[in-house]
Amino acid sequence: MKLLPFLTVLLTAAIPCMAVPGNAVNPSAKPGKTARPNIIFILVDDMGWGDLDSNWSQENLNGRTVGRKNEFKTPALSAMAREGIQLRRHYSAAPVCAPARASLLLGVHQGTSRVVRNNRFDHPIEDSHTLGSVLKEAGYDTAAIGKWGVGGGGQSNGPVTGGPHQRGFNYFYGILDHLAGHFHYPSESRDIFEYNGYAPNPEWKNIKEQVPLTAYSTDLFGARAKQWIMDQRKSARKTGKPFFLYLAFPAPHGSLTVPGTPYPSGGGVKGGLQWVKKNGTESANTAFDPKAEKDKDTYIYPDNSRFPNEVAKRHSTMIRRVDDVVADLIHLLKDLKIDNNTMIVFTSDNGPHNEGGADMKHQHGAQNPQFFKSYGMMDGIKRDCWEGGMRVPTLVRWPARIPKGQVSLQPGQFHDWLATLADAAGVPVPARSDGVSLMPTLTGHADKQKPGIVYTEYNHGGKTPGYKDFLGEHKGAQRGQQQIVFVDGLKGLRMGVKDADKDFMIFDTLKDPQESKDLAASKPELQARMKAASLSNRRASHPSKTVFDTALVPAVEAKGVPGLKWSLYEGEFPWVPDFRQMKTPAVSQGVTQAPSVKMNGPRKRGVELTGYVNVPEDGAYTFYLTTDANKGSKAFVRLHGMELIDADKVYHPGTEVSSDLGKESNPVYLKAGLHPIRIGYVGTAGSGSTLTLKWKGPNLPKQEIPVSAFSHSPDGK
Repeated sequence: MKLLPFLTVLLTAAIPCMAVPGNAVNPSAKPGKTARPNIIFILVDDMGWGDLDSNWSQENLNGRTVGRKNEFKTPALSAMAREGIQLRRHYSAAPVCAPARASLLLGVHQGTSRVVRNNRFDHPIEDSHTLGSVLKEAGYDTAAIGKWGVGGGGQSNGPVTGGPHQRGFNYFYGILDHLAGHFHYPSESRDIFEYNGYAPNPEWKNIKEQVPLTAYSTDLFGARAKQWIMDQRKSARKTGKPFFLYLAFPAPHGSLTVPGTPYPSGGGVKGGLQWVKKNGTESANTAFDPKAEKDKDTYIYPDNSRFPNEVAKRHSTMIRRVDDVVADLIHLLKDLKIDNNTMIVFTSDNGPHNEGGADMKHQHGAQNPQFFKSYGMMDGIKRDCWEGGMRVPTLVRWPARIPKGQVSLQPGQFHDWLATLADAAGVPVPARSDGVSLMPTLTGHADKQKPGIVYTEYNHGGKTPGYKDFLGEHKGAQRGQQQIVFVDGLKGLRMGVKDADKDFMIFDTLKDPQESKDLAASKPELQARMKAASLSNRRASHPSKTVFDTALVPAVEAKGVPGLKWSLYEGEFPWVPDFRQMKTPAVSQGVTQAPSVKMNGPRKRGVELTGYVNVPEDGAYTFYLTTDANKGSKAFVRLHGMELIDADKVYHPGTEVSSDLGKESNPVYLKAGLHPIRIGYVGTAGSGSTLTLKWKGPNLPKQEIPVSAFSHSPDGK
């Protein structure tokens, strides 16, 4: 079916050009004219929900009050909570680091991440839109400092093809591979890399020899972040560019390694951590403290020395060190007079660990999450899809826009951050993103928040630990193939899945965060919807085959009338946007039933088509799309909530792409009947603009999808 052209009248009519701030990028616009914030995204490693002191305040909001004998303070993070918003029901993408980071950076949940799922440590994320590339396109200076872990090399045994410098970041300083995050004095045993995209001849360099062995990773990355911000602000006097900093600390992951010195006094421009170059090396000033070599891995924060075991002292000190860096960064923002319009996000990649890490030089046993109730009032830890393994500590501070002292219980997930930061930066949300902007919630307008998707799948052969405060049925629960889907605000969870028709346990995690009462028996209709949602929002991934991949996605019950609905938008679109999240309305709307004409006119436009495609019989289907060859033509197709065809970031106009999303055959398994379809197209209206969809299926050779297969709901549902 040639879905375009069909808008000749509209595209050649004298429709006035419309300004679309917040939804389109105009490369010729002068920088610095809008109130785009600077953005710092801080990600820590394996810090549990219960390790954040502020989460224990107002316990009546947590759904369950529990006794907590041991606690440690995080004063800077507590101040962030008072000065911004706590997201107490925010979920990681997965209960382990590599897939969580992949989904965060790409803005997709684990059902549509193409490469990194489960334990695919160090495999390079696909070349698609990322936090870095989207904000770079929005006119930001972008930097990633700290742990990457999804670029290649390391345990992937492959080349570095998805490094930060290849995924939208102008600058990188840190560790590339997953295991390097276990070494909190990284230059002792692992490589450290730097890339400066602003250099005359940028190169990816291993700078391990320039980093002293006394450099503690939290201090090293904190000091480098401070220096990069100060350098960027100097250049911004000329460029007017805001900045985006992705700061990923390895703490408090594994090995329980602590600094050798107290945190330097003061903070900001002149105090706290400072970047020092000395005798051919460069690092944080703490690495050059006379005590650093002698006392390496010995410093315990004084207030935490009261704990009765070394493990607790070290775990709490590692987090307190990160807390000190947060205080130092905020001090810096105030010194630079940019604090008011800087957005800081703080979160963790998954629930708390109980492992010792791989650094045998600094081995102090494994953390016991029970001591601090690092999982909060929930059950589960890292690698569990119970709440304790998935729900992560999350704070957001932006004095100019976020009201003080908010606590949100709205569910959200990692893939929402790409949409949120795009919204804050004034660019459209890419169609490939599975997320929704959380800006309404953050800015005190939760009543205007669009509902999002919470979805997880993760396969691991271990068991939930048998901690004494976990429920009996949770102790020793076999993990296996786990899957989470939220429907109507309730959580569906199934573990050890060997059959795609296995029932979900259903929990109201707002009122029952320990997941003590399974509601499944009383909700058969919801059970069916959860099963449908669990299949219709995901795609198979070549490296990670599951029992869900060949299960037939159910059709929907709907009454369709011929044709697809269309909505026309004007603007400069750097990618195919999620038109549902556009802030400006369509300039025209209608229904196309017999597309047979050509687009004309010079304007740059975007078109969204929505409705149903009628699948003739059960089976495996492959879809194909071709746009016109006009420069800038792009398209993106979803079927239900799943990604069907991506002809966006790396697409060459005029070529055919398929729903295989890879080199191997990867069909979509569908039940006969109506399936919701959403097609986005952007380009310049001109002679010969087209968009063609084909399919191949059971008893169906590859051919254009007939016009008669498309329909829409007349009532708009």
